[in-house]
Amino acid sequence: MSKRAKRGKAETLAVPMVARVAIGAVAVAALGYCLLSGPETAQPMRRPPAHQALASSTPVYVATPIHASAPAPAPIPAPAPLVEPPKAADGPGAFVRQVVDYASRQAPGTVIIDTRNTFLYFVLNDTQAMRYGIGVGREGFAWSGEQTVARKTEWPDWRPPAEMVVRQPYLPRFMAGGPGNPLGARAMYLGETEYRIHGTNKPDTIGKRVSSGCIRLTNEDVVDLYERVKVGAKVIVLPAAPSNRPSAANAKMLSSGPKIAEAR
Repeated sequence: MSKRAKRGKAETLAVPMVARVAIGAVAVAALGYCLLSGPETAQPMRRPPAHQALASSTPVYVATPIHASAPAPAPIPAPAPLVEPPKAADGPGAFVRQVVDYASRQAPGTVIIDTRNTFLYFVLNDTQAMRYGIGVGREGFAWSGEQTVARKTEWPDWRPPAEMVVRQPYLPRFMAGGPGNPLGARAMYLGETEYRIHGTNKPDTIGKRVSSGCIRLTNEDVVDLYERVKVGAKVIVLPAAPSNRPSAANAKMLSSGPKIAEAR
């Protein structure tokens, strides 16, 4: 075989060998690249900007939610008293009409006049009486004894007794009943005498000794007594004597008066 033929055969065999070497190199390179690059889904790690990194590293404080406080409950009003407190009297307390302790064996409905202390008692039972402040006869005109209620009159007319006209000739001989009449709103006549239990248009005389022997009450009190007293009721007038009772200006209203011995 000629040298040219041998050279051609050697070149023919050499080409495939080079190709195989090149293919092997390419395969090795591809394998290395796959090993180094990892899965296609992996993302490269990016470094955040400085301001974002600072923000993410700063601790965040979350405020605790503030709940609106429930409104304070309305104060519960105190229960109303079972009994209404007593009210102050307009006039001197001692002469305000009131129920008091009063020991007496007189029948209920009896009227007892305490001339000394200027009180009238209407007996309710053995231990109590309704007490009224009264005006009584001035010095020389006070009297005592026992009478009965002969009759009762509303807004009575007034005819001054002859003895009174002699002492006071300026008095009218007759005055029709009404607010200006000195006998007031009611009158209870005592037996056959000239004496009466009556009202007055001068309430400031209650507790004083100013009359000619009659017993006077305020118009409000005499109306109350008039409704209680029956015709024929016993009236006991106790004798007058020096009084140690405080004046009307210093008297105080009591829930119950002192126990008083039986009127005889």
